[in-house]
Amino acid sequence: MADDRGALTSERSVRAVLSRVAAFLGLRRSIVGLLGMVVLVGLGEHMAEQFLPLYLIALGGGFLSVGFLNGMDNLLGALYSFPGGYLADRLGTKRALLVFNLLSMVGFLVVILVPSWIAVMGGAVLFLSWTAISLPATMGLVARVLPKEKRTMGVSVHSLVRRVPMALGPIVGGALIGALGVEVGVRVAFAAALFLAAASLALQQALIEPDPPRGFAPRHAEGRPWRLWREMRPELKQLLVADTLVRFCEQIPYAFVVVWAVGTAAAPGPVTALEFGVLRTIEMATAILIYLPVAYAADRGRKKPFVIVTFAFFTAFPLVLLVSRSFGSLAFAFVLRGLKEFGEPTRKALIMDLAPEDRKAGVFGPYYLVRDTIVSVAAFGGAFLWSIHPEANLWVAFAFGLVGTLWFAWRGRTLGPAPAGG
Repeated sequence: MADDRGALTSERSVRAVLSRVAAFLGLRRSIVGLLGMVVLVGLGEHMAEQFLPLYLIALGGGFLSVGFLNGMDNLLGALYSFPGGYLADRLGTKRALLVFNLLSMVGFLVVILVPSWIAVMGGAVLFLSWTAISLPATMGLVARVLPKEKRTMGVSVHSLVRRVPMALGPIVGGALIGALGVEVGVRVAFAAALFLAAASLALQQALIEPDPPRGFAPRHAEGRPWRLWREMRPELKQLLVADTLVRFCEQIPYAFVVVWAVGTAAAPGPVTALEFGVLRTIEMATAILIYLPVAYAADRGRKKPFVIVTFAFFTAFPLVLLVSRSFGSLAFAFVLRGLKEFGEPTRKALIMDLAPEDRKAGVFGPYYLVRDTIVSVAAFGGAFLWSIHPEANLWVAFAFGLVGTLWFAWRGRTLGPAPAGG
C-alpha cells in the first residue's frame, strides 16, 4: 500500500513538473498541434527546397533561374501574406491552414512528375506559398491562445521547433543527392515532402481547436490592405523600414549561399552537398540554443536592443561568408547565421503587440506585403550581381544590412502606450 501511495505521489510530481514546463513554454493543445504540423511540413520542405538552386542548374536553368526563383519566393511571399491574413480571419486558423497545406502538396506533386526547370518554377508558385501564407494564421493563433506576457515565448517556441526540421532536413536531402545524384535525389526528397505534408493534415485537424465564434469571427476580416495600413502605428512603420533594408542584406546572396559552398559540376566548391547539410544543422542548432533564454529576457524588458543585435548578425554574415573558403571557416559563418535569429521572435512579437487585438493576423498581411514586395527586387538583383562577380553580391548585401541596422538604432522605438482610437 505504501509503495502504491509512493508511486502515485511520484506520478503526481512528474505531472506537476510537466504542467509547469508546459505553462512556461505556452504549450496548449492548439499550440502543440501547430508545432507538430511545423515539424512535418518543415522536414519535407527543407529536405527538398534547400537544394533547388542545384536542381535548377542541373536541369539547364542557369544562374538567372536561381535568382528568379529567389526573387519569386520573396514576391510571392509578399503577395500571399495579405490573403493569408485575410483567409485566417475569414475562415479561422484551422480551415485556413488546411487550405494552405493542400496548395503546397499540389506544388510538390508538379515537381515530382515533371522534371523540367520551368515546371519547378510553376510548382514553386504553390509550395513556396506555405511559409508566407501561413505566417499570419500562425501568429494569429499564438495571439489568440496565449496571453500577452507569453507571446514572445510562444513565437520563440514556434521558431525553435521550426528550426528542428531546418536542421535535419538538409542532412537528409544532402544524403539523397550524394547517393542518387542531384536530379533523382531532389525528386525523391519532394516525394517524401508530399507524404509528410499529408501526415501533417491529419495532425493539425485533430489538435488545433476551431476559432471561437466571436472576437476573431469571420465578419472581422478586412479585405482592404490600405485600411489595415492606416491602423499600423508609427513605431511599427519605423521597424518596417529597417526590416526591409536588412532583408535586402539577407536576400541578395540567399539563393547563392549553397552555390558558394557546394559549387557546380563545372566548378566544385569547398564542401559537398552532405557537408552543406551539416552546415545548415550547425546554423539551426545555434538558433535553437538561443531562442528560449532570449524569449524569457525579451518578455521582461525592452525589445529594441534584441532587434538591433539580430540586425547586426544579419549584416555580418555576407562579410564573413566572403572570406570563408573551407568547411571550418564556413562552419563559423553558419554559426553567425544562426545567431541572426537572436531577436527574430522578439520582432514578430513586437508586431503582434502593436497590432489591434482583433487584427493580429490581418496586420501581418500588409506588413509582409510591403516588406517582401520591395525585398523581391533585391532577390532578383542578386542574380545579376552574382553574374558580375560573387564578391560584388556579398559586399552590396553587407552595405544594405549596415544601413538598416543603423536606421533602427537611430529611429526604432520601444513599445509605448496604444494610440487613442487604435
